[in-house]
Amino acid sequence: MAAECLPFRRWLGVVIALAVGMAAPATLQAADGMFIREDGSIDVPGLLQAGGTIGWVIVALSVAMVALILEHLFSIRRSTLMPPGLADELHQLLSTGQHVQAATRARERSSYLGFVVAAALQEMAFGYAAVEKALEDSAAEQAARLFRKIEYLSVIGVIAPMLGLMGTVWGMILAFGEFAINANPQPTDLAPAISLALVTTLQGLVVAVPALAAFAWFRSRVDEFVAEASLTAEHVLSPVKRQIIDSRRQRSAEQRTAQRGNRPRVPPVAMEREPPR
Repeated sequence: MAAECLPFRRWLGVVIALAVGMAAPATLQAADGMFIREDGSIDVPGLLQAGGTIGWVIVALSVAMVALILEHLFSIRRSTLMPPGLADELHQLLSTGQHVQAATRARERSSYLGFVVAAALQEMAFGYAAVEKALEDSAAEQAARLFRKIEYLSVIGVIAPMLGLMGTVWGMILAFGEFAINANPQPTDLAPAISLALVTTLQGLVVAVPALAAFAWFRSRVDEFVAEASLTAEHVLSPVKRQIIDSRRQRSAEQRTAQRGNRPRVPPVAMEREPPR
C-alpha cells in the first residue's frame, strides 16, 4: 500500500525552505496595515497584505494544510485500508487451501489488509509462529507509514505560530526603529509595523489550531483502523493456523507409525517351568 504522499512532501519542503529564506530582515516588508474598513469590518485582502512576506508564507502553509487534510480524508478511511469484501474473500480462499490464490488476491487489492495478509502468507513454510511474526512486522510497518503521513500536519501546526512569532518580533523591531528616526513619531508611523506584528501572530494561530486539531483526529483514526485491520487479518489467517496445526499432527502421527513399523520384533521368551517333584 502506498501510504506515502510524495507530492505533498515536496510541496511542504518548498514551503519550509521559503519560510527559512524569509527570515532575512532585508526581505521582510511591513504593509500599510489598512485592513479596517470605514464600517468597522475587516478587509481580508488588506489583512493578508498587512502580514507582509511572512504572512504570505503562512498562507502557503495553510494551502498545504488544506490539501493534506483533503488527501487524508480520502486515503485514511476504513474502505481504503480494509476494502469491503476482501476479508471474506481471503478467508474463503484460505479455508479451501488456495493459499497461492489468496496471496495473489491480497497483493492485487492494494490496501493495509492486503499487504499484511500477503506478507504473512509468505512465511507459511516456516510455521505459524513465523506467520504471526510477519503479520506483526508488516502491521507495524504500515502503521508507521500512516503516522509519518499525518506527521506533516503536526509540522505545519508547529511552524505556523513560530512564523507568526517571527513576524511579531520583526514588526516590533520596525516599530521601535521609528524612535531612532523621529524623536516624536506619530501613531500613523508606528501603525504599519505594529499591524505586521499582530497580524502575523493571528495568521499563524489560525493555521496552527486546525492543523493540530486535524492531526489529533487523524491520529485517532489511524489507531482505530490499525487495531481493527490487525484483528481482521488474524481472523482471515485463522484457517492457516488450523491447517498448519493439523498438518503437524498428521506428520507426527505418520512418524510414530513409521517408527513402530520399523521396530524389530522380539520373539516371546518361553517361560521355564519348574520340573515336577
